[in-house]
Amino acid sequence: MAIALSEDNVSKGLGGPFGAVIVKDGKVIAKSANKVTVSNDPTAHAEVSAIRKACKKLGTFDLTGCIIYTSCEPCPMCLGAIYWSRISLIYYANTKRDAADIGFSDQFIYDELDLTMDRRQLPVEQLLRDEAQQAFKKWTASGIKIEY
Repeated sequence: MAIALSEDNVSKGLGGPFGAVIVKDGKVIAKSANKVTVSNDPTAHAEVSAIRKACKKLGTFDLTGCIIYTSCEPCPMCLGAIYWSRISLIYYANTKRDAADIGFSDQFIYDELDLTMDRRQLPVEQLLRDEAQQAFKKWTASGIKIEY
């Protein structure tokens, strides 16, 4: 189903060749193809889009017990989203090398993560830490927070 979504997306000119399906207890909860170009949203990869739909449908941010099937090994962003959503298992078809071979390489992100912040291509500078700490202190002391 994820592969079919990826092929259909290309055939219809709707975006990249990626699809994802989320299943829980043997039932399809959500599915999506890549929507980056049609939505002008660089985070609208198939996996992230499917996670958003699954969370909305199930009314939770915790997808424990769900399985994600993807047409390709998840990129770093999607893998992070999968971990944050607590999906229990990933099945994928194409590899990240296969994706790189057709112009979808994430190697620059992996390379950047191995560098210290001062050596990365994207400049990073910390500002206003003391002011920002107030929100963290409020969170720590809050009796109404929902932990995740």
